[in-house]
Parts: sequence; structure tokens; C-alpha cells
Amino acid sequence: ATMPSGVTDDVLASIDLADTSLEAEDRAFRLRRLVIQPGGIVPWHSHADRPAIIYIVEGEIHEYASNCSVPLVHDAGDVVAETPDVSHWWKNLGDTTVVLLSAALLKDTSDHNM
Repeated sequence: ATMPSGVTDDVLASIDLADTSLEAEDRAFRLRRLVIQPGGIVPWHSHADRPAIIYIVEGEIHEYASNCSVPLVHDAGDVVAETPDVSHWWKNLGDTTVVLLSAALLKDTSDHNM
């Protein structure tokens, strides 16, 4: 087969790296699955050196971001682009587990920050 059949291909989010000071050399492209229990917190962190795209697989999560004065609520199916100018933290205020997929362009492969 040489042509797609029965497939849709929609870009959900992208980050234009030309708008950043990041260089792709010596970087790793990482995909993680985060499971956040009720009351769970992803602590304050920055994306200054590792832009990421987050996909909310299930649940509802609240994001507290440096560029917004009120919490942002993300539901299953939402996508969030985390650019180098954003610092933030997340909290599961619900009573069900939240599952996120995080794809990041990682500079420091020993970086285990959220």
C-alpha cells in the first residue's frame, strides 16, 4: 500500500522552534505517561529548555501557569503546548485519576523534572 486509506491526520498542537533560542542538536524526543491520583500535584516547573506538548487522555486537571491569573481547566481530549516562556504546576482536584501523555524535546537526558 502506498496511499493512506481510512486514516485522518490532524495536527493538535505544534511549537515553532524558530521562535525560541533552542537548538535541536544533542536533544532527545521523549514521550511520557503521567498518572495523577486525586489530590496529586505535578510541581512547579519551567519549560525554558524543554518545550512539550501534553495530551490529556482521561480525567480533568487544573493548570496554574505563570502567564495566566486564573487556573486553566483541561479535560480529556485537550492538548496543551508548553513553550519555553511558560512555568506552571498542575493539580488533580477531582476524585478520579488523570492520565496525561507528555512529548518533550529534552536537552538534558538526566532531567527527571515533571
